[in-house]
Amino acid sequence: MGIHADHWIRRMAQEHGMIEPFEDKLVRRANDAPVISYGLSSYGYDLRVADEFKVFTNVYNAVVDPKAFDDRAFVDIKGESCLVPPNSFALARSVEYFRIPRDVLTLCVGKSTYARCGIIVNVTPFEPEWEGHVTLEISNTTPLPARIHAWEGLAQVLFFSAAEPCETSYAERGGKYQAQRGITVPRI
Repeated sequence: MGIHADHWIRRMAQEHGMIEPFEDKLVRRANDAPVISYGLSSYGYDLRVADEFKVFTNVYNAVVDPKAFDDRAFVDIKGESCLVPPNSFALARSVEYFRIPRDVLTLCVGKSTYARCGIIVNVTPFEPEWEGHVTLEISNTTPLPARIHAWEGLAQVLFFSAAEPCETSYAERGGKYQAQRGITVPRI
């Protein structure tokens, strides 16, 4: 990047709308209460989880199949937090909307606060010129219910700058998750 990562991220967010809304610093307290941190960090950006969740359930005996996704496989939950059942899975979305530059690829990893509670956050890379809300995959690996707190940090986005822009971007390929808003289930 040639400059400090946090300066580059700040400039790209402020001048090019790469992250909206954008927190210019790491936020550890909100309304005089501690929160799981979010915002600009040393080498990345800690995104927040919104208050919308899709928690997988076996109530209707649905089969999870990426080629024929059945909406009966989950229940929708909206709230300040979400309980993910033991050994279960949920989808959520980021508060932030991302616009990735043509010469950048990102990786997203879960925050250590949740990882130390047995919560695994899986997100696929944000490809060059992808944009949208991030659909977050949350796995509770413990035998206990796990609480996910809305409007607080859940994962960190790391930005990797290429020496040259890619030949064909995600947008040019007509990527199926381009400009997604809200929680997006599998598409074929």
